[in-house]
Amino acid sequence: MNRRQWLQQSTVGAGAAGLPWFFAGRFGSAQPVAAPAQGKQLPPLKITDVKTILTAPAGIRLVVVKIVTSEPGLYGLGCATFTQRARVVETAIDKYLKPFLIGKNPLDVEDIWQSCFLSSYWRNGPVLGNAISGVDMACWDIVGKRAGMPVYQLLGGKCRKAVDTYRHANGATFQEVEKAARALMEQGQRYVRVQLAMPGLFTYGSTKIDDKDDKTPANARTRTWEPRAYGRTLPKLFEHLRKQLGDEVELLHDVHERVPPPLAVQLCKDLEPYQLFFLEDPFSPEDVGWFKNLRQQTSTALAMGELFNNPNEFVPLIAERLIDFIRIHISQIGGLTPARKVAALCEFFNVRTAWHGPGDVSPVGHAANVHLDLATPNFGIQEARPFTQAEQDVFPGCPVLKDGYLWSNDKPGFGIDMDEKLAAKFPITDDPPFDYNWGNLRRRDGSITKP
Repeated sequence: MNRRQWLQQSTVGAGAAGLPWFFAGRFGSAQPVAAPAQGKQLPPLKITDVKTILTAPAGIRLVVVKIVTSEPGLYGLGCATFTQRARVVETAIDKYLKPFLIGKNPLDVEDIWQSCFLSSYWRNGPVLGNAISGVDMACWDIVGKRAGMPVYQLLGGKCRKAVDTYRHANGATFQEVEKAARALMEQGQRYVRVQLAMPGLFTYGSTKIDDKDDKTPANARTRTWEPRAYGRTLPKLFEHLRKQLGDEVELLHDVHERVPPPLAVQLCKDLEPYQLFFLEDPFSPEDVGWFKNLRQQTSTALAMGELFNNPNEFVPLIAERLIDFIRIHISQIGGLTPARKVAALCEFFNVRTAWHGPGDVSPVGHAANVHLDLATPNFGIQEARPFTQAEQDVFPGCPVLKDGYLWSNDKPGFGIDMDEKLAAKFPITDDPPFDYNWGNLRRRDGSITKP
């Protein structure tokens, strides 16, 4: 049989299975396929509307983008949640990106991302990143729906059956943190992030406000933070937890960039005996130059990236193997398109992914995280939280958290929908609590400090 005969037989065989010959054997005949693979010519697809939907079913301001297409019933959803500046993102989408996108083909995901990114001339930043993210994820959702495939399949298929997660255990005392960790372990969590409230200080597990005088304006009520007490106490917490919980559970902690770099270096060294799965954000983005110094002094696994939105912040850390986990909030950097490239870059340097996944990521964003996690060979861990009933009602198809894993359904696209009428019953508030918390975090001498 010559090459021409082989190609002819391969093409006929694949066609009988309903797939182009070059897909035969990769996806298998059991996979749903797009109409073009069945020999049908679909009409050109265009974006006819871009909607920004703000809702707060769990009390946290979420921003979701809905892209409507010229094909009846075909639309996509994307997460654009920058909860601290939700209205600014809304304006960026409605006033600038929407007019730019009308009439474009949503299947041209890469071109749409690149053109949106360059359209404002000035680039990067959380507002632009989240605005583009909403559009980008919605386009990926549309591609998956039109192909009849879940997005993870478009990214190369599953590398695992489900996504391993960690959740948070907070408390005001060692015993409270231990109790919270045990409760999560009983639910099947194998990875637990532990945070301790420092007495008299504003920390995780505490909402202490120094000035409780009702006559003091909310924007002038200060929170106090001092790093030395924290640095002395944290190793003692991990000593307690290892004695009480044993070595099998993986423990994590978020420094939240709250200590001076020399103290962060010492803290990483002091925590080595307790074998953390990772220590997150020991430095602020402005201090990433310290990682070269830190990497040489500690074996504690390091995670970084929650506040990153510019490649110049994270590419050197990855390429020089200065971190072990990348912790990007994927809507910060512009959505699924750049995040999958970051994951691929990390693979070559043995850096694992640990995408940001707190309450200020919409269920749509969590679904995007899960699809990327499923298809990423160098996946590390996924931050997770249970969805409230209201969130599940507003967003049918939320990923399911069970036995410490997040499970995705196999529906086309991200497998998640949105009830707009129900979402409207949970309007966002315009009070800026994050501004009051982070903007008024000060040392005892009154100087401002990083959150």
